[in-house]
Amino acid sequence: MDISLLLYISAGCFGAIIGSFLNVVILRLPGKKESIVFPASHCTSCMAQLHWYENIPVLSFLILRGRCGHCREKISIQYPLIETSMILLSLALVQRFDLSLATAFYFLFSAALLVIIVIDIHHQIIPDVISLPGIVIGLFFAFVSPALNWQDSLIGILVGGGILYSIALLYYLWRKVDGMGVGDIKLLAMIGAFLGWQSLPFVIFTSSVSGLIVGLFAMIKQKKGGQTRIPFGPFLSIAALLYLFFQDKVFQLYQLYLNMTIPG
Repeated sequence: MDISLLLYISAGCFGAIIGSFLNVVILRLPGKKESIVFPASHCTSCMAQLHWYENIPVLSFLILRGRCGHCREKISIQYPLIETSMILLSLALVQRFDLSLATAFYFLFSAALLVIIVIDIHHQIIPDVISLPGIVIGLFFAFVSPALNWQDSLIGILVGGGILYSIALLYYLWRKVDGMGVGDIKLLAMIGAFLGWQSLPFVIFTSSVSGLIVGLFAMIKQKKGGQTRIPFGPFLSIAALLYLFFQDKVFQLYQLYLNMTIPG
C-alpha cells in the first residue's frame, strides 16, 4: 500500500476516534454531572450501556439507522456530524502540514474549536477548561514551531484578548449591559496564541461580518429586536479554522487590497 494513502487512512481513523470522544466531551462538560471518562458511553434516553459495536464512529449510526439499539429512540445527528467533521479536519491537517509537530498541535487546536462551536451554540458558554489551557499550549507551541515565533504568539494573546475586552467594556459603558461574554475574550486570546497576531484582523473581520448577517436573520425570525442574542464563539472559531487552512490566500487578499488602495 502506498505510504501516503496509509497516512491518510490512519489520520482519518484517528480523527474518527477523537471525534467520538469529543461527542462525550460536548455532552458532559457543560453539565459537570458526569466525568468525561466515567461512566462508559450509554444511551441518553434509556441509559443502557453501549456495546463496542454500537460505538464505532459514523458506521454505528448508519447501521442502527440513527436509533438506539436498546430503546429505539432517535440518536442525534450531531454525533456523526462531529465525527465526520473531525475526520475531515484530520485529513486536511495532514494534507497541509504533512506528518509534523504542527499537525499534532493544530489537531488539538481544531478539536478544541469544534467542541467550543457546539457547546457555545447549545449553552452560550465557552468552558475555561478548554480556552485557558489552550492559551498556554498555543504559546508553548510557538516555542517549538518553525512556522510561528513566540513573540507573535504572545502579542496574539495580549492583542486578541485586549481587543475584545475593550469592545466589551465600551459596549457596557454605552448600554450598561454586557454585550460580549468573557469566554469570547479568552477564545480570541487562544486563537492569537496558536495563529499569531497576524491572524487577528482576518478572524475579527470575518467573524464580525458573518455574525452580523446571522444576527440580522435571527432578529427577523425571533422578533426580539435588540434583545436578540447569538453566541459569537462559533463565528470566531470558524474564522480561525479558515485562516488556519487558507492563510496563504488570506495574505494574497491582503496584498491585493494594499495594491488597490496605495497610490502608485
